Amino acid sequence: MITMTTLHTHPLFDRLASARRILVAGAGGGFDIYAGLPLALSLMHQGKEVQLANLTFSAVEGLPLESWEAPDLAVITPDTSPHQPYFPERALARWLTRHGYPGTVHALARVGVQPLRAAYRALIERYAIDTVVLVDGGTDILMRGDESGLGTPEEDLTSVAALAGIEGPERLVVSIGFGVDAYHGVSHGLVLENIAALERAGAYLGAFSVPRTSREGALFLDAVAHAQEQTPEHPSIVNGSIAAAVRGEFGDVQFTSRTKGSELFVNPLMALYFAFELDGLARQCLYLDRIENTHLMRQVSSAIEVFREEVRQRPPRRIPH
Repeated sequence: MITMTTLHTHPLFDRLASARRILVAGAGGGFDIYAGLPLALSLMHQGKEVQLANLTFSAVEGLPLESWEAPDLAVITPDTSPHQPYFPERALARWLTRHGYPGTVHALARVGVQPLRAAYRALIERYAIDTVVLVDGGTDILMRGDESGLGTPEEDLTSVAALAGIEGPERLVVSIGFGVDAYHGVSHGLVLENIAALERAGAYLGAFSVPRTSREGALFLDAVAHAQEQTPEHPSIVNGSIAAAVRGEFGDVQFTSRTKGSELFVNPLMALYFAFELDGLARQCLYLDRIENTHLMRQVSSAIEVFREEVRQRPPRRIPH
């Protein structure tokens, strides 16, 4: 059954209107949580309690015992592991503190579906979370599995599968950075086809942009610049591209040596949030059952690999405009 809304309101914010305690979580590791920052800040500015989490690529294994809230769930503050050069969660905690926001970011270990689900459950119970917003910087979270290129789906779909098995809180997905995954072989014509299918299934909640003139847009730009200062050897290409789009830049915008030799296509679509119901997105993924009982990320990778050998792949779809 399709829920009717009015044109002057947005379906995602309609869903979030009654939420009181919200978890905004980065799905794919690295700097994904930064992609959720404009939305998280907007919710904070509305007076809602917001917790931040990220599936982490940081070396959290050596953190002291007191940093662990539960197995595979660490609490990161501005002072956590100060000598680690790459630590996006700590960089964000420092930025939040600098701007007067609560300086805690939760790091979820890079594990398979079963332990990640347990970590999410612990986090949801700890803060009595009533709504979870899973965030992907990029669009590979929207790949159903039979496309010619999937990007890097392991972490994203492990996060989707983990949350799909948790009853209780409202669970939503947002994707921002349309086009950035072309470097990893994603056909964005197929992304649009998948979004259309999610619309038909009643799981698509529309799109909206992050304006640079908004308070949240300006803070996001500042946070991305701060993160680039904190990790100069490994700045986020995804969030750098999104930030360039928010600033109104266009075309081959080079902001890091990591993209040297590649031609970028920064454009206004990269500053759009696309929103979905998590359950509908999970139902569209053709291999989610294959990764359900995984405990390690390499098991997820192997299961996707086996599935890819069996499925007939859809060829890339060119956007004709």
